[in-house]
Amino acid sequence: MILYRPVGTKELELIRDSGFTKYPPRLPEQPIFYPVLNEKYATEIASQWNVKYNDDHRGYVTKFEIDDAYASQFEIHVVGGEYHQELWIPAQELDIFNQHIIGYIQVIREFQELSKKEKE
Repeated sequence: MILYRPVGTKELELIRDSGFTKYPPRLPEQPIFYPVLNEKYATEIASQWNVKYNDDHRGYVTKFEIDDAYASQFEIHVVGGEYHQELWIPAQELDIFNQHIIGYIQVIREFQELSKKEKE
């Protein structure tokens, strides 16, 4: 299964530190890891939420493959429009989830807030 994960710069740096092989542990206030099922939804989050709320106003879309048999245990949740589909992985299971990633995590899109001059 191909999945996508919108991330900010801090999370991307931790992914890079892993050799692009795993997602970092969740923070205490983040009990769920939410990979999404399509690039369109991941792009919306990275370009609208990450760019707006992250300190450096940047957002990235990562893409990765996960073992189908393993991924099938997680229910697909639709959280808005019909394409707003995501898996909910409990934070305590992220290490096991990472072990089922096939190949490398890829950065496929990058967004940054436009400067005032670029907006004009």
